[in-house]
Amino acid sequence: MRGPVAIAEALRRLLAPAGLVARKAGPAAWRIERADRLAAPPTAPEARRAVVPETVSAPIVVTAAKQPQALADAPFAVAVVDLRTIAATAPAKRGSGWLATNVEGLALTGLGPGRNRMFVRGVADSAFDGPSQSTVAILLDDARLTYSAPDPDVRLVDIERVELLKGPQGSLYGTGALGGIYQIVSRKPDTDNASLGGEAAVETVTHGGFGGSASGVLNLPLQRGVSALRIAGYTALEPGWVDSGARNDGNDTRVSGARATLRTTVGADWLVDLAGFAQWLNSRDSQYVYRRGERTRPAQLPEPHDNDLRNIALRIERSGERTTLRFGSAMTWHEVGDVLNATLGASGFGIADPGTLKDERGYRVWDNEIRLNGALGGSRWLLGATYLEARQTREQDLKALTGPASLVLSDERRLAADAGLFGEIAIPLASKLELTAGARAFSITSDLDRADTASSSSDDRRRTGVTPSAALAWHPAEHRLFFVRYGSAFRQGGLGRDGEPLKGDELATLEADWRETLPRGGRFDLGIYYSRWDHLQSDALGPSGLITTIDAGRGRIEGAEASLDLPLGGGWRLGAGGNLQSALLTRNASGFQLEDRRLPVAPRYTLRGWLRHEWTVGETGLSAQLDLRYLGPSRLSFDPALDRPAGKVFESRSGLAIRSKNVEIGASIDNILGNAANLFAYGNPLRIAGGDQFIPQRPRSFLLSVRLVPD
Repeated sequence: MRGPVAIAEALRRLLAPAGLVARKAGPAAWRIERADRLAAPPTAPEARRAVVPETVSAPIVVTAAKQPQALADAPFAVAVVDLRTIAATAPAKRGSGWLATNVEGLALTGLGPGRNRMFVRGVADSAFDGPSQSTVAILLDDARLTYSAPDPDVRLVDIERVELLKGPQGSLYGTGALGGIYQIVSRKPDTDNASLGGEAAVETVTHGGFGGSASGVLNLPLQRGVSALRIAGYTALEPGWVDSGARNDGNDTRVSGARATLRTTVGADWLVDLAGFAQWLNSRDSQYVYRRGERTRPAQLPEPHDNDLRNIALRIERSGERTTLRFGSAMTWHEVGDVLNATLGASGFGIADPGTLKDERGYRVWDNEIRLNGALGGSRWLLGATYLEARQTREQDLKALTGPASLVLSDERRLAADAGLFGEIAIPLASKLELTAGARAFSITSDLDRADTASSSSDDRRRTGVTPSAALAWHPAEHRLFFVRYGSAFRQGGLGRDGEPLKGDELATLEADWRETLPRGGRFDLGIYYSRWDHLQSDALGPSGLITTIDAGRGRIEGAEASLDLPLGGGWRLGAGGNLQSALLTRNASGFQLEDRRLPVAPRYTLRGWLRHEWTVGETGLSAQLDLRYLGPSRLSFDPALDRPAGKVFESRSGLAIRSKNVEIGASIDNILGNAANLFAYGNPLRIAGGDQFIPQRPRSFLLSVRLVPD
């Protein structure tokens, strides 16, 4: 191994292929042992040819908590999906929707690629895509991509893993982390070995069209052992399947993206990464209908969507014997545009023949952080400082169906600056007991100006405070962990329906967890959680048909979730998971107690299971997998006038993969039964008063792919 690598990471890379792990036994001492003392010998060659989505048996290291830590020892709720052994299932198509089917607790609205909002563990404020700040922060290699924008649906091409931190993360990430952190970790350049890989796929959808995707990855050492360049690119056409009058399959989506990372070592201890990423996503039309179970609707104007994102990032790291210093600075430009059919529901704005409502949003996020972590005696510590600046613009223009008439309905400008100091320390209280405590002191300034056809309003405010966290972990055995944790977070306030300032959200969670490492690399996790949510901000439908923000009151979320990954022997592996939760609005903004006002989007329960079999025929490795998931009932709003049932969604997927030498061929079927349940979103808010809207599941689809796998 060459180059400056932290000791823990170096040992992990060297020992993982042998099924071993290094446990820290002192300030400069490590004990090497089997990853699971009950584990069988290292997996056979055919098992290492796994070509389906799974979490590998080698110890998994989590970095989203800002300190590298083995998943088996992490005293916080987290799900990790390792993509290093993913099957040939078109990575240019895989995004956050695909990932949500592989973890518990992650929910998305159903508007479509680039339009969805992301929620974790029931911390869901609205099915509408409005102006309020996101409850989940989306990061790429520690760089924050979103602040108030919808999920950009970053495609998981050349990605090592995705980490989902569940629950409020204000002690480490500050504002906008009420629900959790969605962290994408890319593969880094290899300074020793050149490689070239690629993938191509074709797809067809019943009641739809044809599509395809392609991606490629190049790793090129520039100076062996010192510097390298890694480039990944992808493109995909996802076929549409909603007919609108004579326009068939109108909701197809085109997405393309590229990422490049230049890595170099400076001296013996410094590592520098300079990275750039861009993704362009365009959908020709929306995907809602007016009758449950249908995939057609009467002729109406198309409603295209654009979601374009660009990001540049600089990361500098120095790894010493006892401490690691890391600095990161990143800038993200994000443009989101929608066109809505305004021929219904917009007649009250003053244009006689309204045609389209154009909604243009622009986001700029400048994210900076410096942190230092290390060990002292038997304790681990972390200190850091952050500064984030987020600019947001939104303009809504109504245009006439015929003629040049137009009207600016809303023009909003917002600038937020968030500065913070954070720290965390883990102290052993006994040989098997550890206390972790952390906090972030923050100062947020926010300037917001909004003008509409009737009035204008502004809000300038400053808020300071502290968001703490604490965890108590008990490790009765190397393969077993119990912990309880308290976490909190804050979300800044905005302007309400009538221009009144809204107090920011505050959310606190108490959770308990049991995590077990099973023989032969299996895992089991069981957690329970309770959250209290004060001054819940929600994007709501205003009397005009436009989306505005309200203080909905106080919420309460109670839940439990479990996951299991169990090797059965003989090449068979079984997985299962599920959650059960009650997410309610318990009091309105005036303090009056409510009954059975369920928070939107969050299903009352989910269940999933998968079964995989791997075997070999000569030198050829084969695998087959079946995935099933059921999303229970949900509601779309706690406003009785708008509430609609949703959920009861059954998802099914099967796949077969064949690998011979460096070529892998895959085939898969999605939505095997062709279900068309109603997903978790409204369609066009202007047309809601005219009748119900439904967003059905994507129909049955077939995919065939070929992948070139580097040595």
